[in-house]
Amino acid sequence: QVQLMESGGGLVQAGGSLRLSCAASGSIRRINDMAWYRQAPGKQRELVARIISGDNTNYLDSVKGRFTISRDYAKDTVYLQMNSLKPEDTAVYYCNAHAQAKSVLAPMRDYWGQGTQVTVSS
Repeated sequence: QVQLMESGGGLVQAGGSLRLSCAASGSIRRINDMAWYRQAPGKQRELVARIISGDNTNYLDSVKGRFTISRDYAKDTVYLQMNSLKPEDTAVYYCNAHAQAKSVLAPMRDYWGQGTQVTVSS
């Protein structure tokens, strides 16, 4: 199995910054892409940023220029640097990895972290 553990959420004033981290652990054969999603109260979960390999990234339009996703391949960790935060960025942020466990015949599948709350006050 693959476990994802997020950290770095919290309360910040508008215009401030936060850095989220997500470390993958467990019996991992390989990880393809990693991503951050978020879900605000009463809204659907949405993709914030995804990193496929190296510099191949994509972002939600509303966070372009403010958020940066990066990955440490040696540590199986993905980061989300969030700058110029806005109240509308308030949500639970979830880490996602498309990965394969070492179990025999284990498929590539999506794994999710438990989420970390980000609250931006105006």
